[in-house]
Amino acid sequence: MSRLLLLLAATVVPPMAAADDNEIEEVLVTATRRVISSEDVSSGLTLITREQIRTQKLVTDSLASNVGVFLQQTTPGQGAAIIRGLKGSSILHLVDGMRLNNAIFRSAPTQYFSLVPVSAVERVEVLRGTPTSLYGNDAVGGVVQLVTSVPSFDSPEIRSRGEAFAAFDTAELGKTARARLDFGNSAFASSFGAEYLKTGDRRTGSGARVGPSGYESRAARIVFSATPASDRSWLLDMHYLEQPETPRADELVPGFAQVEPSSSEFFFAPNRRVFVHGKYTKTDGPAGLDWTTDVAWQRIDDDRVTRDFEATERRREANSSDLLGLTLSGSRITQGGSWIVGAEFYHDEVRSKRFEEVLTTGAIREVPSRFPDGSTVTQAALYANVQHRLSNRNNVNGGIRVSNDDVSLPDTAVSAAADIDGTDVGGDIGWIFDATPRWQVLTNLGLGFRAPNVFDLGTLGNRPGNRFNVPNTTLGSERVVQADVGVRHRSERVAFDLMVYALRYDDRITSVGTGDLRSDGRDIVQSVNAAESLIRGVEAGLDVRPSDDISIRAVLNYTWGEQQVAGDATEPAGRIPPFNGSVILSYDAGGDYRLESWLRFAGDQERLSARDIGDSRIDPQGTPGWAVIGARIEKSFAGDWLLSVSLDNLLDKRYRVHGSGLDAPGRNLIVGVRRSW
Repeated sequence: MSRLLLLLAATVVPPMAAADDNEIEEVLVTATRRVISSEDVSSGLTLITREQIRTQKLVTDSLASNVGVFLQQTTPGQGAAIIRGLKGSSILHLVDGMRLNNAIFRSAPTQYFSLVPVSAVERVEVLRGTPTSLYGNDAVGGVVQLVTSVPSFDSPEIRSRGEAFAAFDTAELGKTARARLDFGNSAFASSFGAEYLKTGDRRTGSGARVGPSGYESRAARIVFSATPASDRSWLLDMHYLEQPETPRADELVPGFAQVEPSSSEFFFAPNRRVFVHGKYTKTDGPAGLDWTTDVAWQRIDDDRVTRDFEATERRREANSSDLLGLTLSGSRITQGGSWIVGAEFYHDEVRSKRFEEVLTTGAIREVPSRFPDGSTVTQAALYANVQHRLSNRNNVNGGIRVSNDDVSLPDTAVSAAADIDGTDVGGDIGWIFDATPRWQVLTNLGLGFRAPNVFDLGTLGNRPGNRFNVPNTTLGSERVVQADVGVRHRSERVAFDLMVYALRYDDRITSVGTGDLRSDGRDIVQSVNAAESLIRGVEAGLDVRPSDDISIRAVLNYTWGEQQVAGDATEPAGRIPPFNGSVILSYDAGGDYRLESWLRFAGDQERLSARDIGDSRIDPQGTPGWAVIGARIEKSFAGDWLLSVSLDNLLDKRYRVHGSGLDAPGRNLIVGVRRSW
């Protein structure tokens, strides 16, 4: 394994390429809340294309094996990005610029980003760092934004196009079907899409199927876009995705240091997301600015059915978040760069009920809910950000944000009412130095924050890891200082990125034991501002095209962290990913066939926090390293058909991704067919 990693490390040393005058394709991104070239973004930026997304089961699956991103799965049907050692509510998740993070986002890995239809997503933009001025609350470790496709046509005549996709895999007995139809003209266009996914229990590299771990998902999307004139446009976008009954597999099978599972029943039933987004853009509008107005409503249902192992009481929960958002921004492109000013307003209301059913008698009674029913979070912010080219070689950017967050909790049987109102100021600055026409030096400094939400303040009851949470209504904001420096190279045949970063995360909200036990043996814990973390790391990516037919892509990520909790001795930071990466070799001669092979790997992770050691998902001796290989062949035929056959984990390796709730899939044959017209 060590020889393999040394060899892979050598592959990310950028080759010396002769300068050439060929045009380099410009990639436009929205990572700065206005469309600019990716070469003008000083932060670490990972772009995931539609081709990488469209064949995945979940949109989160596309995040794996990318620069600066580590994907963790507590259970199939869900997935969470870890960026620079941070996760959950420390990462801001956006869909077309609107917050997906809500009042019940956990600081641990969350499942909600998997509730976006795969067929809706055009690309994923991962902004690594602390871009506080643009994105504010929760953008501590980075921002993951899903950019959805917008139907459009060039012709004044009515036109149509469509796509259908079906796939089957052997490791999870997964069956996927998706279809999408666009039609319209240059003035008005629409899109209709639908998805269905059903899996069985996962077969791991041991040859056994782990269950229950199968789940079902169904989704739909309707979009209408209008361009009545060249200077303005309208968009109405509606998403729906539901997983009716997704088991939390790690609760239902014995974990590390367990002889019995934690639960006899644990199902998300259902997890559901409904999203309605309206957008209006006007170029060269009032004050000569380009104006964008967004209004969005998101409803997430996080209902659950749980029963402790062999208990005679079953609990049913109904938890929901209704998030209403409004954003307004004005921007201008100048001779030397661009600038943007904006305002945001979000209001989130949480509903939560919990009932207990006694199986022996059938009696049902209401018990304290997971969250105080009727809790609200209101956020308002003003921000400004400027990008300016000081000279032919120097490009600077920076901004500031003022944000107010108000969390209101009603009283419950176990906690008093509370209202916490806080104002935070954050900002960032970046610099790009064009050392040569092909090489850039980047550096950034960000001062960020994360205000407490309803989950932090008012979560009640059983938590994973044999814990029982009691509320704390005196929390304050978490704060981070993050700096990075890197180099970037672009030429016709070589692209190279390297970022080195360090962040200090203070006043982190963490779960701390009170020293008491419940009658059922669970540790009583409470969230407090009691943790400090120092995290450092390196992110590197290399894309090389030795010829027109062959391309090589290599990724390496390394993260190191330590923390101090409640004044205790310094220990390794929790849930830090191991050294990891991938190498992908592709062959595409432009004909009917395309070949691809890959190697994905991770090193050992033996640096565990005390909480990691007590987590049944993590081997207390550390997570062993692993490496798997796979290959894919694609063939086009009959003009608009594409057949894909993949074989992943070719050697049927048994392994577990660090922090995940069950072993990864074993040898997996995936067959997919797509038709586009």
